[in-house]
Amino acid sequence: MDRLIYLDHAATTAVRPEVVEAMLPYFTENYGNPSSVYKFSSLSKDAVSASRKVIADSLNTAAANIYFTAGGSESDNWAIKETARVYSSKGKHIITTKIEHHAVLHTTEFLEKNGFEVTYLNVDENGIIKLEDLKNAIRPDTILISIMFANNEIGSVQPIKEIGKIAKANGIIFHTDAVQAYGQMPIDVEDMNIDMLSASGHKLNGPKGVGFLYIRKGIKIRNLIHGGGQERARRAGTENVPGIVGLGKAVEIAVKTMEERTAHEKELRDYVIDRVLAEIPYTRLNGHRTERLANNINFSFQFIEGESLLIMLDMAGICGSSGSACTSGSLDPSHVLLAIGLPHEIAHGSLRLTLGYENTKEELDYVIDNLKEIVQRLRDMSPLYEDFMKKQK
Repeated sequence: MDRLIYLDHAATTAVRPEVVEAMLPYFTENYGNPSSVYKFSSLSKDAVSASRKVIADSLNTAAANIYFTAGGSESDNWAIKETARVYSSKGKHIITTKIEHHAVLHTTEFLEKNGFEVTYLNVDENGIIKLEDLKNAIRPDTILISIMFANNEIGSVQPIKEIGKIAKANGIIFHTDAVQAYGQMPIDVEDMNIDMLSASGHKLNGPKGVGFLYIRKGIKIRNLIHGGGQERARRAGTENVPGIVGLGKAVEIAVKTMEERTAHEKELRDYVIDRVLAEIPYTRLNGHRTERLANNINFSFQFIEGESLLIMLDMAGICGSSGSACTSGSLDPSHVLLAIGLPHEIAHGSLRLTLGYENTKEELDYVIDNLKEIVQRLRDMSPLYEDFMKKQK
């Protein structure tokens, strides 16, 4: 393989060199436990506090409202399970959507087995909820609305500010999984009436294994993890100081570069979408054409299967992911693609490409040229495509 073109930034990102540099001293030099009382450990404690403030400032909130976790999945579990547990005396009804990340869906399924009721909102063909559906789903016993900021597969952005307004007007806690959106677009938790927000470091060129949960002051959720008194006695476990430092540095860079970086990604995104739709027939763009993440592209190609497409792209040095779950051993296509109305056979032939700041137009020309050839090669082997083309004549 002569080259590697990485287009799976929604899965994970490379850690920026500046982030690695910021983390290194906290492995070998400033390695003190932040909870210890001696002066040496204050170096670690101060570094954690500095990262907490950087993150809080990025969301327009107080540092005391940021709690470090091991990542987005823990943050989602904490927000949803503990809201359910603490507020169950008020009600046992939760509202979410059919296209959430499995960290949310599997958590709500767990709660359903433990006496809670969950409404899973439909989405339109672009993957966006209807606000009227949300209003109609609210009941006197609704205690939580959990709706993701932007979808990890098709990139569609939800009307978060309007959702927050509805939740606040009805006295309901609003949580959003912002793992894909955080660092990609401005988020103001006050303006958007967000009560809890989950994010993860490795989606924005920070380290893996670290994230945070924003919890608005006054939200009375309890610990998910018990043990020591870390994170102001709300999340036990010795702090991952190097990871937290890296997360803080990654957020600092993401905020500083957001406008220029996302403009670059959006230009590349639209270039790929326009070329592929024009040059590869029987192709569908999944997700909203404009109300989507700047770096997200998701296509469905008729008459092919996603796993074969991924393998052949990989042979050409191109890293992407499929809307099909077959690469994980499942025969079922993506729940997101089914929720937006795609039939199984089309959902199985999907490809997600997610861009990063280092990707170039030259790389994407190479990707598109290979994609055209591979799609045609796979179609030429498909009896379905052969039958379809015969009927067109």
